[in-house]
Amino acid sequence: MAVTDEAIQKIREMITSGDLGPGDRLPPEKELSERLGLSRNSLREAVKALEVIRVLDVRRGDGTYVTSLEPRLLLEAMSFVVDLHTDRSVLEIFGVRRILEPAAAALAARQLSPETSARLEHLMDETDAVAGVEDLVEHDLEFHQAIVEASGNEYLSRLVESMSSATVRARIWRGITQQGATDRTIAEHRGILDALQRGDSRLAEALMLTHIAGIEAWLRDAS
Repeated sequence: MAVTDEAIQKIREMITSGDLGPGDRLPPEKELSERLGLSRNSLREAVKALEVIRVLDVRRGDGTYVTSLEPRLLLEAMSFVVDLHTDRSVLEIFGVRRILEPAAAALAARQLSPETSARLEHLMDETDAVAGVEDLVEHDLEFHQAIVEASGNEYLSRLVESMSSATVRARIWRGITQQGATDRTIAEHRGILDALQRGDSRLAEALMLTHIAGIEAWLRDAS
């Protein structure tokens, strides 16, 4: 194991064991390196790496702190990687969505709150004013994100959100080139919402799977 990897692992163990918690300040560099049996140089490299993935927050002149460790922060690195996608990888992203979002819809159906139901109804009502493909894609993004958030799993929500930006171009292209794409999308969204509001988790899961798989199949054929 490389010395930097060993340093990262030891800091991670301090966090997972509870020696360090969200918001805690790390001991001074000299003290921490001696405590962990590491060189100060390898410790610095580990801190840099953990800062990049938002586990640590280095405050110049103040010290190094553990971040809040909230999913939103920890998945920012994932979002950065997704933003570097190629056209080929969009299909793989849709493949991941096809696995995750039906499960999210099933969870949401079991615990849909009146507030989320009203929010989704409002989004559906707004489709009457959809002026073009870009408006439809914006609606699509909001609709899917609202359902994933309703699953109650913040890691799942942030993970799906991190992948959404990478699929916008594909969604717009489908709306422009596939006949009836707008009406089909709205109708499928309505079916998913009806299943959610009835609390039918299996139907919501199946309809979400069909919805995403349809986009994925079109994209595969169009590639």
